Amino acid sequence: MAPKVGLTATKVAANNLSDIERSVAAFSAEPNGGLIAVPPILAGAERELLLRLAREHRLPAIYHARTYSAEGGLMSYGWDTADQFRESASYVDRILRGAKPGELPVQFPSKFELVINRKTAQAMNLEIPPMLMARADELIE
Repeated sequence: MAPKVGLTATKVAANNLSDIERSVAAFSAEPNGGLIAVPPILAGAERELLLRLAREHRLPAIYHARTYSAEGGLMSYGWDTADQFRESASYVDRILRGAKPGELPVQFPSKFELVINRKTAQAMNLEIPPMLMARADELIE
């Protein structure tokens, strides 16, 4: 989709934290860059590293989970984790009532949330379009 809107997307395989650091430093040297962090990425330690690198390189970034925005990331768009837990409770109930797990249908997230951290946007001197802010499920001040 990127070429259709005049963008160049660079996919980076990150097998360890130094891969992430090296890759972000390399593409942050390009003008008008940004970061899209999608799962699966390394578990745990990568969140702090990605947030720090985006801040240091002044890269606008969007993440897959709300926790990134809550911890200072610019924005996130992903499934609502609390809603996923509520949905999984119905599966547990069905299994406890005798349903065979292998016969239950696979369900995908049905509720997604957009979270924008306005404080981070201001620190980066970015103006978030009013239409995007109006669509956000949460604005972090």
